[in-house]
Amino acid sequence: MTIARRTLLAGGISLAAAPMAVTRAVRAQASYPDKPVRLVVPFPPGGVTDVVARLLAQKMAADLGQPFIVENKAGAAGVIASEFVAKAPPDGHTLLFTTPNHTINAAFRAAMPYDTEKDLLPVSIAGQVPMLLVSHPSAPFDTFKGFIDYARKNPGKLNASSAGNGTLPHVTMELLMLKTGIQVTNVPYRGAAPALADLVAGQVQLKLDTYATAGQFIADRKLNALAITSLSRSRLLPNVPTVAESGLPGFEGYLWMGLVAPAGTPKAVIDKLAAASNRAVQSQELRERFDKEGIDPVGNTPAEFRALVTREIAQWRELAKATKITVD
Repeated sequence: MTIARRTLLAGGISLAAAPMAVTRAVRAQASYPDKPVRLVVPFPPGGVTDVVARLLAQKMAADLGQPFIVENKAGAAGVIASEFVAKAPPDGHTLLFTTPNHTINAAFRAAMPYDTEKDLLPVSIAGQVPMLLVSHPSAPFDTFKGFIDYARKNPGKLNASSAGNGTLPHVTMELLMLKTGIQVTNVPYRGAAPALADLVAGQVQLKLDTYATAGQFIADRKLNALAITSLSRSRLLPNVPTVAESGLPGFEGYLWMGLVAPAGTPKAVIDKLAAASNRAVQSQELRERFDKEGIDPVGNTPAEFRALVTREIAQWRELAKATKITVD
């Protein structure tokens, strides 16, 4: 057989196979989901991530015609839940609803039971919440500039509570310290609630929190809001400056919340999930609830979500290298 003949035959096989692949993809999308979908949340019930997951699950279940069952698998800063989903059948019926711990773990942990970028596929981010730097009224400052000035003159004397080593508030504070040249002592707690409780009690001076949990304490003047980590000011706190406008252009930090699926899940299923998630986020019910809690709706594409994951892992790896921080 001549080379030309073999080439023609190969081309024929390729052209014949293409319609079959498209047909399989269409069938996968049309039949999915054909049973209840398990939505795994890597944190205990009651937090903002769990609340958003349940709101999203309710909307997506009504849209796609199958129950979305939220299952909380807390532990190891999200590693336990992520490993469970990474090793689940890649059919779209087991999903992860995760946060920046997804990228932080990949950068700060020496060993992982899965590869974040290879074993899990980003679907779409539902919403994001900027971090809010708050201080106790007894601290010798009530502005972001005052905080930075005091910290520079008193390295290590200020304490900042966090939900634990390697959590988003911890590493975001480390990033802030690196960029400003200040030194603040991290005080890790077993969760965000006790970390906030001790701040309100005056046991520590600072915390990176969110409006959803700190807003009432700010309104009651039990905490001072120093700065927010979004690129533009919050409608809910218009008098609170951004970190970016306070001397660190481009600085931002968000608690994002998004859907992730096991690697190997058909693209048609990923696309269908992303579209359903985006419709849910655009619904009036979720927009009103998000607005009340200070959550920004997102609804991005799988490609946009993947780009964010890649960018954040690189950022956190750079920070881990600079600070020598590791998380067990």
